[in-house]
Amino acid sequence: MNKLPIIEKASNDQGMRFGNNSTRPPSLSIFLIVVGGLFLILTVRLFQLTVVKGSYYRRLSEENRIKEIVIEAKRGAVIDRNGVVMASSDSPVSGLVKDRFVSKRVVTFGSSVGHLLGYMQLADKKDLDNDLCLNKLRLGDSTGKKGVEKLYECELRGVNGRKLLELNTHGKPLKTLGQIEPVDGQTVQLSIDQRLQQKTLELFTQNISSQSALFPKQELLERAAVVALEPRTGKTLLLYSNPTFDPNNFNVKNSEQVSGYLKDKKQPLFNRATEGEYPPGSIFKLFIATGALEEKAMKPDTIIEDTGQITAGPLKFGNWYFLQYGKTEGDVDMVKAIKRSNDIYFYRAGERLGVTHIKNWAEKFGFGKVTKFPFLQSEGLIPSPFWKEEILKEQWYLGDTYNLSIGQGYLLTTPIQIAQSTAVFANGGNLCAPLLKQSDKPNCSKMPISNLTLQTVREGMKQTCDTGGTGWPFFEFSVNNKRINVGCKTGTAESHGLGKPEPHAWFTVFAPFDNPEIVITVLVENGGEGSSVAAPIAKELLTTFFGE
Repeated sequence: MNKLPIIEKASNDQGMRFGNNSTRPPSLSIFLIVVGGLFLILTVRLFQLTVVKGSYYRRLSEENRIKEIVIEAKRGAVIDRNGVVMASSDSPVSGLVKDRFVSKRVVTFGSSVGHLLGYMQLADKKDLDNDLCLNKLRLGDSTGKKGVEKLYECELRGVNGRKLLELNTHGKPLKTLGQIEPVDGQTVQLSIDQRLQQKTLELFTQNISSQSALFPKQELLERAAVVALEPRTGKTLLLYSNPTFDPNNFNVKNSEQVSGYLKDKKQPLFNRATEGEYPPGSIFKLFIATGALEEKAMKPDTIIEDTGQITAGPLKFGNWYFLQYGKTEGDVDMVKAIKRSNDIYFYRAGERLGVTHIKNWAEKFGFGKVTKFPFLQSEGLIPSPFWKEEILKEQWYLGDTYNLSIGQGYLLTTPIQIAQSTAVFANGGNLCAPLLKQSDKPNCSKMPISNLTLQTVREGMKQTCDTGGTGWPFFEFSVNNKRINVGCKTGTAESHGLGKPEPHAWFTVFAPFDNPEIVITVLVENGGEGSSVAAPIAKELLTTFFGE
């Protein structure tokens, strides 16, 4: 049989043709290529998301679902020697501040302890980089910037806790997944007597003239400093600088009060007790007397006639009693010279002692260098011929020695230096470093001073605050009808500011005389006479100290 012929498409493409060379339509091929490409892209992307970056996106998902909240630790409390709380922190509040449960710092007695406690602020990059504590600062932490808050930062700082919260899709907490409790900071006990801090604030900020006829006018007390020490140990009982500030204001962001502190020309943030430098005036006569006696330049019974004034070249140097009242005091020995603060006597004592020995003895008493008190301090200045030639390019004259001998001229000291050196005469001849913590061990060194010298200077200080001395506010001083003898020295130091400012008023005192428990040094910048301005302040503070 003959096979049927193959059916072929007509040449005009209108028919059909079957055969081995058939082809797929072009549009179908393109479609398949596109679909295949998309599938490949999706496959690669899926592999990237699930395998290559799977852990990353799982972590991101968990982070969106779980949130870590910082629970700030309670900062350690600061208490005084009697356990009175001066600063503390409350438990973290329930409200969140930038993903934190914040613990608020409260300074109980505010402005009375401003320069003592210092203040806290948010830690900056410098704080973070220079943090020496074992428990390191983290971004967002606050830290002590000055005073006790800075000094004992590592002890006061606690360890922050953490809380993990599960959140819903709207970011609202569903439940707590875990919590690490914070560890509170340590309590720091100072040697300070808060009663004295509070009383000092009242004396400088409240009008108490109606309470004491002796008390100076309030306008004289704008800039001042007071330091009190325990003479046998050096422990600090009081540290106050006026004007002061309230540390609580630094806890408020963009505080107007803090801005005011920074702009105030009276410099309320400046700690005059340790950083202020002033000529000490007649208080320096105590150290001239000591040096003159120890170097055998004078004896306790050495007599100098008070002639009212003496000359050095063309210059005249007078005694304050002669300059104010036109009177002289006749023959004067060492005890009377201290009692009456006789300038003529100490001009001659300084001349005999010589500027080199004056400088040496001033250094022995701690002048011209910072004390071991742990705050920022100024060194002060003990001038010398070398210093004057190097710095001022001038020769040293006898008149410079005269000025130095009565605590004037280029001499500069700080209130804390005066308090430390005064304590030497109260504790039997030991120079003790000022301490701040109640647990600090005394750091005292025996001064090369004989008992005769100590007795002579102490007797002069006792008579200064007794009838006929310059410390007249302390005549017949008593507390609760009990007589308390004291040893003291007044100082009135000329100020060389613009115009004709009042002199700086100084007063330093220890009490009781036979068994001293406290040394108080008061400085009032441009306040006037030490006896009439600084002494009444010391009197009020001693009344408070012995009154309870």
